[in-house]
Amino acid sequence: MGADERAQVCCVEVLSSVVARRMSTSEAASVLCLSDRQVQRLLKSFREDGAVSLRHKARGRPSNNRSLDGLRDLTLSLVRERYADFGPTLAAEKLAERDGVKVSRETLRKWMVEDGL
Repeated sequence: MGADERAQVCCVEVLSSVVARRMSTSEAASVLCLSDRQVQRLLKSFREDGAVSLRHKARGRPSNNRSLDGLRDLTLSLVRERYADFGPTLAAEKLAERDGVKVSRETLRKWMVEDGL
């Protein structure tokens, strides 16, 4: 069980105690290190949807910060063809300058390592 899962189980236990009136919302707030208002918000969703409502809403969705589909393949093919002997910093500069492909040097480095370049 990971740290996130343990925290969620703890949160469910505390909120269940509040629902059962064994604990007040202010006590729950101090146990969970949250504000009273945040605990009230969590309680509302917990009562409506159960423990599932405590999971992050973006879980299972792709990141908003991901690169475009096909950009990795295009970039690596250009690096293989034109910049095979370059390091990631210089390759990223040349890709932006000559080819109009803007990729951070760190992303390019990670892709090059994964691809064995």
